[in-house]
Amino acid sequence: MATGSRFTTWAPIALLGLMAAFTFWLDRVIESGARDIVGPSRGDPDFIAQNISARSLDETGKARHTLTAAKMVHYPDDDSTLLTQPRFVAYGAVQAPVTITANQGVVSSKGEHVYFQDNVRVARAPYGNQSELIMRTSFLHVIPNAHLAKTDRHVTIINDTAVVTAEGLELDTRSHELKLLSNVQSTYDPTKAPQSGGRR
Repeated sequence: MATGSRFTTWAPIALLGLMAAFTFWLDRVIESGARDIVGPSRGDPDFIAQNISARSLDETGKARHTLTAAKMVHYPDDDSTLLTQPRFVAYGAVQAPVTITANQGVVSSKGEHVYFQDNVRVARAPYGNQSELIMRTSFLHVIPNAHLAKTDRHVTIINDTAVVTAEGLELDTRSHELKLLSNVQSTYDPTKAPQSGGRR
């Protein structure tokens, strides 16, 4: 599974150029619906970039969320931008950032919506007595500024002690509140639960 390139520093000039390119990102995908956002009906691209990276900052200058991808392709006929192997990290809670990866993704105009599809993996980092939480699905709609991720597809959620499946979910990446929508099933192994005063 691709997790994107690692970056230890940001190149300001390159980042500004990429952010300028991001202003072209599609608006029509929101109108046409999410299921066919990466369809084959496109003409020639007018912009292609390899190993891209961008970040959004909060009022204090700290990263709110970052986005990297192995490849970015912009198509002027429908103003859509296709990302290959995107990796999105939300820092709503510094102690437990949420990382989302997928085979493909699309970002809307001004980055207000990010759509992930095919082999989508969401990982909430461990913190306190909470183990790492992994969620897998085939499609995920992320609204970065609202700290919200949601899907109507089948999901599987795994942590150290449990496996949960459901149809659809909504996740607040800032509060880590998770809402399962329907057909929820689970298995739990209490022997794997952390001991009192567990790991940190």
